[in-house]
Formats: sequence, C-alpha cells, structure tokens
Amino acid sequence: MGKDKLRRFADNEKFDNVLQPTTEDLLKKTWALKGEWHKEIFENENPITLEIACGKGEYTLALARRYPERNFIGIDIKGARLWRGAKTALEEKLNNVVFLRTRLEFILSCFAENEVSQIWITFPDPQKHLSRAKKRLTHPQFLERFRTILKPTGTINLKTDSSFLYDYTMDVVLSENLKVIHQTIDVYGLGKDKFPNELNELMETKTFYESRWLDEGKKIKFIEFEL
Repeated sequence: MGKDKLRRFADNEKFDNVLQPTTEDLLKKTWALKGEWHKEIFENENPITLEIACGKGEYTLALARRYPERNFIGIDIKGARLWRGAKTALEEKLNNVVFLRTRLEFILSCFAENEVSQIWITFPDPQKHLSRAKKRLTHPQFLERFRTILKPTGTINLKTDSSFLYDYTMDVVLSENLKVIHQTIDVYGLGKDKFPNELNELMETKTFYESRWLDEGKKIKFIEFEL
C-alpha cells in the first residue's frame, strides 16, 4: 500500500466528519448512530440526503454548498477516495456534510426507518455481468433496503453514462410501478428542456470521470423516482 494512501487513512481517523463503524457493530446492528443522525451528528432536524458510492464526494459537496438548510452524507467503502471529499468539506467549513465509510450491504445497520429524505447514486459500476446483477445499486434488493430508510415521499436520483444501467433501472421502475419524477437519456442535450432550472444547475456538477466520458462523446442519463 502506497504512503499517500496510508496517510489518507490516518487522516480519516482524525477527521471529525468521517464516520467508520466497526464490522462487529454493523453485524450486530448495534451501531450507536443508527436513528440518531439528526441529534448526534447534525444537531438539527433538517432533511438528510445520501450520496451512495460517493467516491471523492463531488456531488455530496455540491449539494451541501447549494442547500445549507439540508444535511448530506457521502457513503463509500474506499477510504482513500472518500478522504478527498472529507478534507474539502473541512477546508470549506461545510457543517452540513459528513462521510460514512461502510459497505452498502450494511446500510440498514446505519440508518433507521424513515431517517433519510433523498438518495443520489452517481455513476456507479453498472455490473453488466448477469452473475453481478444483485450488485447493481438499483436492483430490487437494494431498492428494498433504500425503501426502509427513506421517508414515504423520498426519492432516488440516478445519474449514469451507462445505457445498460439506465435501461435496467427503467425496467425495474416500470415492473414495480414506481413513480418517475424526471428522466432523460441526454442530461446536457434534450434533458435541459425537461428539468426545472434548479435541477439543471445542479446537473452542471460533473465528476472527474463524467467530464472524461463527455469528452468521449458519451451521453449522460438521469432518472429520479419515488419508492
């Protein structure tokens, strides 16, 4: 393991905006922050938004800057990536954002029923191979977990370059009779005519890989739906 990665792991241990529950607590479902995020972390009752598989946290940070009246949690298992978002949040003194290092399989051990208002899934691995279907973050198995922690009117937002994942997600949404709020196969093209200005402005936040894919001529897809 490189020295830079080791340094980032050490920093994460010191950062007060990085939470790293133990596997033992998550397996036992006894982690103290479950159901206590408003009280213990944010010290307010503002709505909570999650960015799932947040990577460097570009969207977590963009959302936190735009909506100071909301709370944001970036979730990822890769601490070296998550470090970048956490460090930037500290540098900018963003008090409405924290980062959680955990596997998504443990999400029900981290959040209580109806504790979350919104979820963003930004450019996840599409997991194209059939044997990896249950790893897709919009697979019904994951959506059922998200449904548990989301409020009844909570929404899922998927942004992806993958036509495969977009089509798969639309199939799941239609088969489960879920309500689609916004959707487009070309965020920066025809999609602009479909979205309110606020959503278009938010879409201008681009991750490192998204910018590269756009340079390669790929179209970015988006869907927002309720569970």
